[in-house]
Amino acid sequence: METFWENIIVITAARYSVVVLCTLVFLSLFEVVTSYSNWEEIKKGNFSVAMATGGKLFGIATIFRYSIEHNDTILQSVGWGAFGFILLLIAYFIFEFLTPNINVDEEIGKGNIAVGFISMMISIGLSFVIGASIG
Repeated sequence: METFWENIIVITAARYSVVVLCTLVFLSLFEVVTSYSNWEEIKKGNFSVAMATGGKLFGIATIFRYSIEHNDTILQSVGWGAFGFILLLIAYFIFEFLTPNINVDEEIGKGNIAVGFISMMISIGLSFVIGASIG
């Protein structure tokens, strides 16, 4: 049975499953902090929300990519992935704080593509910085 858990296919399937579950949890937390419903807005065709959400998805996946690469166990990967997600979430609030003339959350919800694009790029860019920094 020990060789079963050392099989690369089993390890990959396990890591994949855990990351998908974590991604769903983390996206749910992003849903809580936004004033709009991500999936309802995407369903309506709100491209700004789609870009911001896509950036968050890409960011979470990138953080987990680095976390898996640098950690031996799934538990370590999840721990560092969760820490990286918290940093990504903090970045979202910093973006809102640093733009007092723009209510980022409201503008994305209204479909402001420029704000959605910047939000996406912040998530993507910082996910590489976070990923490179986590151990």
